Amino acid sequence: MEKGNISVSTENIFPIIKKFLYSEHDIFLRELVSNAIDATTKVQKLSQMGEAKGDLGELKISLSIDKEAKTLTISDRGLGMTADEIKKYINTIALSSAEEFIEKFKGVDDKSAIIGHFGLGFYSAFMVSNKVEIKSKSYKDESAAHWSCTGSTEYELGTCDKADRGTDIILHIADDAVEFLEESKVSEVLNKYCKFLPFPIFFGTEEITNKDESNTETKTTIPKQINNPVPAWVKNPKDLTDEDYKNFYTELYPYEFDPLFWIHLNTDFPFNLKGILYFPKLKKTFEFNKSKIHLYSNQVFVTDAIEQIVPEFLTLLQGVIDSPDIPLNVSRSYLQGDPNVKKITAHIVKKVADKLAEIFKNNREDFEQKWESLAVFVKYGIISDEKFAERAKEFCLLKNTEGKYFTIEEYKEKIKTNQSSKDNLLNALYANSADAQHSFIDKAHDRGYDVLIMDAVIDNHFMQHLEYKTGNITFKRVDADTLDKLIEKDEKQESVLSEDEQKELKTFFEAVIEDKTATVELKPLSPDEDPVLITKNEFMRRMQEMSRLSGQDAMMGNKEFYNIVVNTNHKAVSTLLKEDEAKRNENIRNYVDLALLSHGMLTGKPLSAFIKRSFQHLTAV
Repeated sequence: MEKGNISVSTENIFPIIKKFLYSEHDIFLRELVSNAIDATTKVQKLSQMGEAKGDLGELKISLSIDKEAKTLTISDRGLGMTADEIKKYINTIALSSAEEFIEKFKGVDDKSAIIGHFGLGFYSAFMVSNKVEIKSKSYKDESAAHWSCTGSTEYELGTCDKADRGTDIILHIADDAVEFLEESKVSEVLNKYCKFLPFPIFFGTEEITNKDESNTETKTTIPKQINNPVPAWVKNPKDLTDEDYKNFYTELYPYEFDPLFWIHLNTDFPFNLKGILYFPKLKKTFEFNKSKIHLYSNQVFVTDAIEQIVPEFLTLLQGVIDSPDIPLNVSRSYLQGDPNVKKITAHIVKKVADKLAEIFKNNREDFEQKWESLAVFVKYGIISDEKFAERAKEFCLLKNTEGKYFTIEEYKEKIKTNQSSKDNLLNALYANSADAQHSFIDKAHDRGYDVLIMDAVIDNHFMQHLEYKTGNITFKRVDADTLDKLIEKDEKQESVLSEDEQKELKTFFEAVIEDKTATVELKPLSPDEDPVLITKNEFMRRMQEMSRLSGQDAMMGNKEFYNIVVNTNHKAVSTLLKEDEAKRNENIRNYVDLALLSHGMLTGKPLSAFIKRSFQHLTAV
């Protein structure tokens, strides 16, 4: 068996870095500014340890554009590099000075503040540059160094006259990346990736107005700071007021309404996790924008595609998660599997459930007032996450058509008193439109039954989940069938018509009804019921609505199957048997159209025809 060493061609590695290392070209700015932050953090740590002597001065990062020279410069006042350090850390690919710094100073607190780990970030500069220069002066008493490279494996290294400690990275922007010589583009990228980095970042200028003693106004142009170095999530929750949290929410989402409430994550063990999650107002229609939670690592923006960290239902929330313990790939643009991720996920789910349970327990009235906005989130969580569902049983609410709220167990107890079932199966009536199903709701109320309101698109999935998980409750829409079939204890009616009369009546209705998706059923209902009712099969209707939600309409078809229930005990129905064919057909058509109209199912040409017939009947002399 032959053994050997794999050879890496240095001539080919720069084109790979330039084209394939990072998923998006603008990430180069994040990487270079992050390196500047690292250098600044290091010199601050060294100063605290007595390793770096003298006054550090203002610790900041500055960016500037020179359109004439076609350069973009990133400057810091960090620890700088000597010529030997440039040889070691710049000329040797993938040797991270951050890793070496952490190893050298193992006793330093808060090592997680160092961002870089791969030693590759600097080379992202060549994604947009045809030449890169480094001018750096170390905190050590050595001459300033000047390094330059055009993206080949050759470089030049010498001295320069830089007087201040720190590093300037000068990018000579390539012709295919001239957008990065525009202030608007650079500002956009800085706002995306560097908005909350821990040292002041200055780019561009702003004009401020001052007044002297005589109240004379003078305008002064000053460097513009583009970041908030101490965002709310890195502060101690005890030091923040409700107003602070709301102000930070506005900083994140300038055009949103105030959030309902929030959770401040602040964990140091067994993993490092900080952040603030906000509960926004959600619509019943399930129309929401995901990707509103931003993932940071040491205050550097990583991604807003965080489905691998939090369950899908938590992506309905907004806010920030910051953890150096979440493993990232080299570009920090996507996440990698790791046991820590599962622990962090479980912790976040628990904190969210605990917060909701706390609000419900301490102020149920306030919780009920917020329920309209919380309902979609909680129901989605129950459907998609078993651990959340277990806890959510305490605070998940059901609302009836009278505006009263019940937990799931409370509602079971309520309807249990109105029903008698040998197998303890409870039938819960619901409506998904208090207006469209008003007459059916009234009839249920008249007979002493409660009706829930289930008007969110997610409710079909939610009810099906509860039916499966609880095993002793089933949900039926108030117009899905006649009440005598929905509720077992209702007394059954006997038909006043003979079997032959019923068969004849069914034939009459089927001859008039042209819609082949309708099925005629004859039922002996109360004489007080309508002569004709429309019902829909609960299972088929629910499946059809769920398929529409998931965008699979074609699988179920667009046709809506329904039943035309003829009340054989209604006086008007019995009269049909005695009428001549023309009169009977007209009345049947009118009865059916009225039933369809009560469901909002009479539209288009049939509705126009019904209105025309009605006017003709009313105006007949």
